[in-house]
Amino acid sequence: MTFEQLGLTPTLLKALADSGYTEPTSIQAMAIPEALAGHDLMASAQTGTGKTAAFMLPSLNRICTPSAVRSRGPRVLVLAPTRELATQVADAAKSYGKYIRLSVMTLLGGMSYYKQNQMLAKPIDIMVATPGRLMDQMARGRVDFSRLEVLVLDEADRMLDMGFIDDVRRIAAETPDSRQTLLFSATLDGQIGVLAKQLLKNPKLIQASAITERHEHIEQQLFYSDDYAHKNRMLQHVLRGTELRQAVVFTATKRDADDLAVSLQSEGFSAAALHGDMNQSMRNRTLMNLRRGALKVLVATDVAARGIDVQNISHVINFDLPRDTENYVHRIGRTGRAGASGLAISFVSGKDQNMVRRIERYIGQRIKTHVIPGMEPRKQAVRAGRTEGRGRSSQPNGARPVGKPGFKRHERRPGGASQTGAQSRSQRQNNVVPS
Repeated sequence: MTFEQLGLTPTLLKALADSGYTEPTSIQAMAIPEALAGHDLMASAQTGTGKTAAFMLPSLNRICTPSAVRSRGPRVLVLAPTRELATQVADAAKSYGKYIRLSVMTLLGGMSYYKQNQMLAKPIDIMVATPGRLMDQMARGRVDFSRLEVLVLDEADRMLDMGFIDDVRRIAAETPDSRQTLLFSATLDGQIGVLAKQLLKNPKLIQASAITERHEHIEQQLFYSDDYAHKNRMLQHVLRGTELRQAVVFTATKRDADDLAVSLQSEGFSAAALHGDMNQSMRNRTLMNLRRGALKVLVATDVAARGIDVQNISHVINFDLPRDTENYVHRIGRTGRAGASGLAISFVSGKDQNMVRRIERYIGQRIKTHVIPGMEPRKQAVRAGRTEGRGRSSQPNGARPVGKPGFKRHERRPGGASQTGAQSRSQRQNNVVPS
């Protein structure tokens, strides 16, 4: 199938051709025709599957026809859980709609009220907003929804996780009943199903490909670690790999992200942190440096797991595992974009065993364990009744682990002692990188 067969206007097709897009993804092929027909959508789609175009292209197609309502308010409202995702959606709207007379604005926390008020005083075609700041501006009487035609809930599950469900309901209640509602979520059960029944009218149910199919271009690897210093040494080894172009390294906390970024900078890496405590201008500058290639390593919390679309990211590294399985999928989806190959590495310890098993059940595959020669873990890890670590491969018959960084099984010295095992504790401590 081609985009021409979906029924989009020539102006949109021209913009898509300029971007190098020729064939729609699975979610686009299923969602765009239904959205163009005016149906509400309840769509299941993970990041990296092209879902932004799946709702933005039919919305832009609608904007090509002038509105019958005289108002300066938006014709399309997209609600997103994070500032990064909202910025990405707005950029996509401008890119796809570059041949359309179009006004796009973002309404985000951390932005100047003065600038936002100036934009709200002008006609708007597409508004992309985070719920908190939109509610704030609505309370001040600065948002007019009288001509709103399309409401998009992007990553609705994430908005629920972040506690925005009541805000979403209140925002939807202020929009016209005649609106079209497009809900996109990684999962459609539980509270998402309840929300959909409240906000959508006879929605079409659309489910994209399975998780394993979506990440078929991403190789996933596990490395067992003894402690923070051990993880830090392995991380630097990976970052110095010749096949690494750019990497996103995920940590559990904002402080960890800052500390690790500073540590990497002291070792000569082009690294920077990204998390929720940074002001918007600093976050925008960091992401711009990443997109331009001026930044090689981004150290981030889960705030960056959704909404970063940089084609040159070859590695995603979980310095700390996420708290839930869905965030794991969103994290690794930062690499392997647009059919390119990618590598997702997770550093784990014995206490992470339960989360590893949950992730493997969720993605429907076992993640193979690898070791770096000279950096083998002192401790052994037991997974599903098999002993791993200290050079023992997770592959059958003791096969040598393979992966993009070229990691292999370490050689053992005569007598069965590994090189690492032969080192004294003081020698290992000499290798510790200051945090």
